[in-house]
Amino acid sequence: MRIGEIAALVGVTPRAVRHYHRMGLLPEPARRANGYREYGIRDAVLLARIRRLAELGLGLDEVGDVIADDEGRELVEVLEELDADLERQEQVIRERRTRLAELLAEAREGRLAADGPVSPELAALLADLGEPGTPGSPADSPMAARDREILTLLDTVVPEEDRARFMEMMRDAAGHAPALYARLDALADAAPDDPRVAEAAAALAAVLPDEAGVEVPDGGLADMFFGDLAPAQAAAVRLAMRLVAERAR
Repeated sequence: MRIGEIAALVGVTPRAVRHYHRMGLLPEPARRANGYREYGIRDAVLLARIRRLAELGLGLDEVGDVIADDEGRELVEVLEELDADLERQEQVIRERRTRLAELLAEAREGRLAADGPVSPELAALLADLGEPGTPGSPADSPMAARDREILTLLDTVVPEEDRARFMEMMRDAAGHAPALYARLDALADAAPDDPRVAEAAAALAAVLPDEAGVEVPDGGLADMFFGDLAPAQAAAVRLAMRLVAERAR
């Protein structure tokens, strides 16, 4: 195969092939008498592997390290690994399309939540917390509105394998939401040393799981979680997390 042919077969550009040669990722093949490169099946397999690794987010230096570890393996092993990679991609695509179909159905029927699209686990949690605008719903609390935003963010950033467990833990506390939100809303104009801060912290700590007992240092995540809270509200949440940590020891 010529360079244009192998590039088209694998789905890259000839320029990319030349770049991989310069990087040392793809060895230079033998050349014909006329000086043109002559690529074979092993070159195509290696080029496909480079493309796949790059698509997975690896930098080219990291790709080179992986390929170096692969030296000496039989062609069938490399092909089997490529096949397994493609199978995993297909599974991810099937799952995404299944979820997309559900979202499309909800959207066409006018049932897609304002916070959506969200995972089924978060959708169930938000349903437990109630819909904003419903008489007596805790979701109308200012603190609840902020919670929905944070939960929607966590729904995106928490790894999929941990998300279901995390949302289930939050659902366990959902039944206490009205009283907790009322306590925290009442601290909006309070001072950090208000006696109600300790009361709210104790009530919150009583329903939080042990995993919530973490210390969040200033800056970064702290700015995101506590930045728009009133001083007394932030003090109550921080104290609750410390109480949970002490309980879990």
